[in-house]
Amino acid sequence: MSDTFEIVRYYLQYPFVRYALIVGVLIALCSSLLGVTLVLKRFSFIGDGLSHVAFGAMAIATIFKLVGNTWFVMAITIVAAVLLLRTGQNTKIKGDAAIAMLSVGSLAIGYLVLNVFSTSANVSGDVCTTLFGSTSILTLQKSEVWLCIILSIAVVCMFVLCYNRIFAVTFDENFAKATGTKAGVYNLLIAIITAIIIVMAMNLVGSLLISALIIFPALSAMRVITHFKGVVIYSAVISVVCALLGMLISIVYSTPVGSTIVSVDIVCFAINYVIGRVLRKS
Repeated sequence: MSDTFEIVRYYLQYPFVRYALIVGVLIALCSSLLGVTLVLKRFSFIGDGLSHVAFGAMAIATIFKLVGNTWFVMAITIVAAVLLLRTGQNTKIKGDAAIAMLSVGSLAIGYLVLNVFSTSANVSGDVCTTLFGSTSILTLQKSEVWLCIILSIAVVCMFVLCYNRIFAVTFDENFAKATGTKAGVYNLLIAIITAIIIVMAMNLVGSLLISALIIFPALSAMRVITHFKGVVIYSAVISVVCALLGMLISIVYSTPVGSTIVSVDIVCFAINYVIGRVLRKS
């Protein structure tokens, strides 16, 4: 055990490791805040749909060497979130069908573009790292860290300032509308914040694993806590601890970052599930 702590302390001397941990913790915190709302609104798979849109946008940005591709990917993902919300309210195309269309379509287009136009000799490797996370989280520049900090502060501030409205829209949208709350505006805000989180999290866990980062902490917290504010706070704690622990394990034992974080989340869910069963019996 002492050897492990020595290895961790050794790696923490390097700025790029500290940058990765800061970004990972911030992404985990932001993901957990919206995760509870998305799970309760039965819109958990919006993360899947938007992450695949982000994959397609990133593929296009990479092939055509677009400058500042993070902003391009974020803009496309936000537009997709807005369209997803509008289409999901259409009587002909329900929310789950709209997510499936976006998810499969964007994934197919992104992979097609990479195969047809890529000059890389290892297309499969590039796709794999984008889908399941890559070591790029350990090569972050200071400017990218500051961008993540600014976006995270914006997400947290929006959630805190709109907490009561988000709470109302989450539990009883019809009642919220009856009391004068502009439910459509806050649903749109939730979709946009989710899109921002998706783009931020792609380098950490990859496109295919982002939903786990959003859903598992919320589900874990719901096994133990029964009121909304408590679930949100406990979910944030779980998400941050699991992300930090997962990244440290990944650094020490050279395992894939995204998969390691999600594995820690799964273990945490199992523990909270057992605790919840025990508490309900007592």
